[in-house]
Amino acid sequence: MTDHVLVERPEAYPGVQVIRFNRPEKKNAITRDMYAKMTNALTVAGTDPAVRVTAFLGTPGCFSAGNDLGDFLAVAMGGSMGSDLLEFLRALAGATKPIVSGVDGLAIGIGTTIHLHCDLTVASTRSLFKTPFVDLALVPEAASSLLAPRIMGHQRAFALLAAGEPLEAAEALKAGLIWKIVDEEAVEDETLSLAARLGKKPPEALRIARDLIRGDRQDVLARIDEEAEHFAAQLKSAEARAAFEAFMRR
Repeated sequence: MTDHVLVERPEAYPGVQVIRFNRPEKKNAITRDMYAKMTNALTVAGTDPAVRVTAFLGTPGCFSAGNDLGDFLAVAMGGSMGSDLLEFLRALAGATKPIVSGVDGLAIGIGTTIHLHCDLTVASTRSLFKTPFVDLALVPEAASSLLAPRIMGHQRAFALLAAGEPLEAAEALKAGLIWKIVDEEAVEDETLSLAARLGKKPPEALRIARDLIRGDRQDVLARIDEEAEHFAAQLKSAEARAAFEAFMRR
């Protein structure tokens, strides 16, 4: 259902486009339709001069539990993975305008790695970041195997991406994954206020500054594709099928 992602332009925050996860009954787990809608929103943001900044938000207590495991299980049982996830990741990595995010509560899998592509992330004190890729017999995605070591160093990146160790908000701040911690009630307003302040800055100067800070993104796009090949292969593996089936039986 496409209304599991809401795309909004709040009047109180001019220049800001909000992409909001809206599937709280499933902890905002992301389906293929949701990826397609987010990709379209990012594409529109890149060409519409009225959009200066994009902000990702979840629902109270949960940013996103990551990919919908039902979709993954279907692939593991012989279905097609499709291109929706990969197209979203490419649009995210290739975005030409600032992206901010606000996290309250759970941020699992891509619910964590998405923030590696954000320019500023605000998180609540109760936020928890975790990437159980290897536990599901999968591998890192979203170029996280490249970006996380750059941002937080090898040991923290390995603990997060390979060992599946969680990061609480204070640890995520120290690691450089997020920019600021606020009370849970303040996450949305702080995120959108931050986005609106960025949106008021001279757009071309901001674009150049962002490009200089982020550097050439070709290596990021190449790593997304490399990870995707391994991810797709692992998704069809016997060990992944067993891991998904065990998870669904919980």
